[in-house]
Amino acid sequence: MASELNSSPVGNKSDVTKKRKLQCAEFASITSKDEAIAQCYLAENDWDLERALNSFFEPDVEVVFVDTPLASALPQKRPRMESIQKDCVDLTETDETPTTSTAISTSGTNDKASEEDKDNSQLTLVTWNIDGLDESNLIERARGVCSYLALYSPDVVFLQEVIPPYLIYLQKRAVSYNIIPGNDYGYFTVIMLKKSRVKLLKEEITQFPTTSMMRNLLSVHVRVGGSDLCLMTSHLESTRGQAKERLTQLNTLFHKMKEVPESSVVIYGGDTNLRDQEVTKVGGLPAGVVDVWEFLGKPEHCRYTWDTKMNSNKNAAYKCQLRFDRILFRNAKGTHIIPQTMDLIGLDKLDCGKFPSDHWGLFCAFTLIL
Repeated sequence: MASELNSSPVGNKSDVTKKRKLQCAEFASITSKDEAIAQCYLAENDWDLERALNSFFEPDVEVVFVDTPLASALPQKRPRMESIQKDCVDLTETDETPTTSTAISTSGTNDKASEEDKDNSQLTLVTWNIDGLDESNLIERARGVCSYLALYSPDVVFLQEVIPPYLIYLQKRAVSYNIIPGNDYGYFTVIMLKKSRVKLLKEEITQFPTTSMMRNLLSVHVRVGGSDLCLMTSHLESTRGQAKERLTQLNTLFHKMKEVPESSVVIYGGDTNLRDQEVTKVGGLPAGVVDVWEFLGKPEHCRYTWDTKMNSNKNAAYKCQLRFDRILFRNAKGTHIIPQTMDLIGLDKLDCGKFPSDHWGLFCAFTLIL
């Protein structure tokens, strides 16, 4: 590395040195280690920040997934739960929360101050079915998902198909988020809220009583700046043959959205497994509920989130393109939310040859108007 610097012109040498200092600072911020350790990891990985971070975190990833085998995370027979409502629980601020090598931060050393100064009229969100039930390259894919979350630094994250070891991994790495799971066994949904931007008020789980796939609706009531929001996610019943149950669950979702006080904005994001004709069967979206993709003019680049023509993770013999993953919203009296952009994420293959998930994720940016 020294020879590269010494052989460079003065201007280039200065640029390389400055870039490496910034890389060291970013590595140190993310890992909570000092810059000497950062320099060692970066140098060992040819000053590739992503590779250096992967090298640093890899042992923790393997310990989490190996010590909690997938077999122990698969659905077990449990009694049905009634719809419950609980007080705020911050899972990232327990005695067991790592404060050093496993922490992921989303910016630099002045993270908290800069986030607090961020324009409260802006809100960013990711929803993603991360396919935790697929054992294939699960460690690498989990690391890939976390890399995307670190890159986009969304204020709110909705995840589906999370399994217990994946949840533990998220709790170890995403310490700048409150993490609220929709269950603690089998597979389930998770909502992540950036602590510096989103204040968690309460959470609620609504069971789908006739599901055969452990599905429910996870809701949180939050405050962003001066705005109250209700955030919801779910993974509606899968497969074409379960359309009747899926539509029952969809109607439950619409009912719960309607129940939210008119003083709160409602945002739903999740893997709906819906075909367009199924929405028509239930009479379309309720009055006041808007599909973000449709609001933005049905952009072609983010139409299909389940796309076996482009995503090879399942090695499907059939070619299928569907808009399973959707984001809906309902405005409040006195507060309006306006979608600005929507994009697919997770489109790049990892070194293992797989995408992070068999679904593309959705990234969406909103403007809040009081």
